[in-house]
This record gives sequence, C-alpha cells and structure tokens, in this order.
Amino acid sequence: MTAEAMEAGPGGGAAADGEPPLSIALLTYKGNPFCGGQGVYVRHLSRELARLGHRVEVIGSQPYPVLDEGLPDLSLTELPSLDLYRQPDPFRTPARDEYRDWIDAVEVGTMWTGGFPEPLTFSLRARRHLRARQGEFDVVHDNQTLGYGLLGDVGAPLVTTIHHPITVDRKLELDAAEGWKRRASVRRWYAFTRMQKRVARRLPSVLTVSGTSRQEIVEHLRVERDRIHVVHIGADTDLFSPDPSVPQVPGRIVTTSSADVPLKGLVFLVEALAKVRAEHPGAHLVVVGRRAEDGPVAQAIERFGLDGAVEFVKGISDAELVDLVRSAEVACVPSLYEGFSLPAAEAMATGTPLVATTGGAIPEVAGTDGETCLAVPPGDSGALAAALSRLLGDAPLRARLGAAGRARVLERFTWARAAEGTVAHYRAAIALSAPRPPARRATPAVTPAAAVPAVVPEPGRAVVPDAGPADTEAQTPATEPVAANRESRATC
Repeated sequence: MTAEAMEAGPGGGAAADGEPPLSIALLTYKGNPFCGGQGVYVRHLSRELARLGHRVEVIGSQPYPVLDEGLPDLSLTELPSLDLYRQPDPFRTPARDEYRDWIDAVEVGTMWTGGFPEPLTFSLRARRHLRARQGEFDVVHDNQTLGYGLLGDVGAPLVTTIHHPITVDRKLELDAAEGWKRRASVRRWYAFTRMQKRVARRLPSVLTVSGTSRQEIVEHLRVERDRIHVVHIGADTDLFSPDPSVPQVPGRIVTTSSADVPLKGLVFLVEALAKVRAEHPGAHLVVVGRRAEDGPVAQAIERFGLDGAVEFVKGISDAELVDLVRSAEVACVPSLYEGFSLPAAEAMATGTPLVATTGGAIPEVAGTDGETCLAVPPGDSGALAAALSRLLGDAPLRARLGAAGRARVLERFTWARAAEGTVAHYRAAIALSAPRPPARRATPAVTPAAAVPAVVPEPGRAVVPDAGPADTEAQTPATEPVAANRESRATC
C-alpha cells in the first residue's frame, strides 16, 4: 500500500483539493533561508503544502533548513554532510574520525581539487536514505540538487525544481574573472554543472519558477520543453505587507545582494548611488547581505567616497527585514539576471516602490515600466541613477507604484498559489508512474468447429495459429509505450 493510500484510509480525510493527502519528501542540499533563495523556497513551500493537508518531510543538509513551527505534518530530517564551507573555518580539513564512508572521501577530495561537491554528495546520501525508506513517500521533490544519485529508483516518483540553470551564473562569473588563473578556478568550481546538465535531460518532470527560466533550461540544459512546467513562486504576503506605523527614512534605498556575486549587479547600483547623491545628497543605500572586504564593490565604494552612504546588514530576523524594506523610499533590484527575483516580489508586497532591471525573469515579476515599477536595462548605472532620482523626487509616483506593485503580487505571486500548482504536478507525476493494466485482448468470435479446417502438423513441426486482425490491434497499445521509452532514453 502506498503512503497516499494509507493516509486516505479510515479517518484520513482529504487534502484541500479534495484528493487523498500526499506524503512528500522535499530535498534540499542547501536550505538555510538566510543565505539564498533555495532556503526561502523550501521554507515557504513546505509550510503551504502542509497547510493544504499534506504530510511534508524536508530532508536537508547544512546549512539546515529553517521551517515554520506549529504544523504537525511538517518535519525536518537532517542528512549531514561534512559541512566543509561552514564559518568561521571554510575549506577546512576534517579530522580522521569525521569520515564515515566513501561519500565523505568524495566530498573532501572534490573540495581539495577546487570543485564544489555538495550537489553530488547530497544526492548520493539522499538516494541511500530514500531507498532505506522505500514506500513511505508518494512523491520525492528535489530542489535543484540535480545529482547523479537521484537518477533511477528513489522509492517514489521524482519531481525536480530548477530555479534557473547554474550555467548562467558560471558564464557571468567567467565574464567578470580577471586573469587565466581566476578563470580556471571558476571553471573548476562550476564543474558540477556538467553533471547537472546530464541529470536534467533525464528527468521526467521539471518545475521552474518563470517563463524565462523555462527557456533558459531548454537552451542551456537541453531539456525537452514539454517536460518543463512553470509554477510561479511568490512572497509571504502576510509578513511582507504595508505598515504605515513604520516611518520612512528620507533618501533610503534598500536592496538584497551578495557583494561578491557579479550576477547581482551591486557594483552598478553603487556607481548609480554616487550619481544620485549629486541631486539628492541624503540618498543612501542599505544592502541586505554580506560585505566583501575586497573586489569590485568594495573598490567602487572607496573610489566614489561612499563609505558613510552604503551600509551592509546581515543576520537580521524576518520582522527586521520587513521593517527595513518598509522604511525605504525605494527598493532596488540591480541584478544582471534572475530566474524569478523574490526580493522584487517581497518589496512590492510591502508597498515599497521598485526600481528593477530587465535582467532574466525580473519583468515577469515586476511588471510594466511606469505601471508597477520603473524598469532599466541591466548593467546600466546611468539609467539606474535616473530612475532612482526620479522616484526619490516624486512622492505621488512612489505611492502609485507601491500600491500597484502590491496589487500585482496579491493577484499573481503568493506561496499558497505556488503550493496548489505544485501539488497538481505531484499528482500528474504519480499518475504517470502508476503501473498500467495489461492491454485487454479482443475476444475472438466463436466459429463452428465444422468451419475450421483441420491442420495436420508435419512431423517435428509445431502448429502456430495465425494472429487475426483482432489480435494484432489488441497488442499495439501495449507495445507503443515501450518503443517510446526506448526512443526517449536514446535522446538523453
């Protein structure tokens, strides 16, 4: 009996869609919501899936996911790695007694040679864990691990979310790298993307968060388009909401970014701020993220004399983050590329007016220039400065864009809608993986014995009756899927 059938037994009830509740294994190799979008995705999706009536077990590695409390059908299973990148000793060498098996040796060896092992090693540990619990889950949902370990039988139908191809990050970092040594280091670090390409092409069902990401997955990973389904994610609109009691700080611009990641475009925002301050001397930037002590952003801050005008904050609570966004006159997303852009959706949900680039899927979230945001080309500090200056100097425009932005998020981008769409694809994957009943053979008409000519076999030969038309037609549906599957495997 499947987990779904057991849950739907006497007294099991039904989920919000009227169907039996599902038992879901949600995998994430990096799940802390304070250090990346994958953790945000797992936290909010798992909560909403549980609210819909499903049992959700998040299986994750360090940094471990942080889940919402108070939901009895939501739990966390820790699947520890060697945690080689933890602070304050990243790239550490484990002690001899820390090694448990050959997967640990692969993890350390890959790190020592400049690679990033976590997607592969987590997938191998997850496969072992899931196989040991065969039959406990109705569906396994992988959050962008794309490791070899998840190919083959993992005990339940597999659905995979790809937020965007990491090959995009690789290209942008290579473009920004200076010198052959740095470029060689970037190539080695992103070597795991070769594995992710191979795995992605063999997945039966892929979810992604935007139409732009879908196209990128087709182009970069060569996944067949009809295997990819868009389910928009969104903001926690209960948490990220307007609050007039929070005072706005004049000239405050807020952004969420990692200073040392070229993809986030922070260096262009710093350059834009220097230009904005010529017209608005009180303009200043608060960056939610870690400050890099060296690199293009640090150099730009020093070059333009912005030490007192750029502040970095990290490790703040959800409530502190929301109040920070509410306090800003303008929110900004300067990224060169985003597969979705949660910061844009969250800022809009608070009613804070947004300036955003048109990089990647950002326009799908932010909407039309002049209606729900001000949109500028990615990598253009002059255009960014002009849009920021315009909003800082126009209070009615800020109010109009802020209200329109929140309305857009409420209509299109909520976690409840994301969970509902995800469950629909879970059920489709389960239905596709269900064993098909054998094809029914047509019942031949009864022929009088006198009308059947006697067949006298020759010595040493068996009699094989000819298959009539009915027999041929009955066998066709059973053989077509086999041929289709063979063709599909050949193209992987």
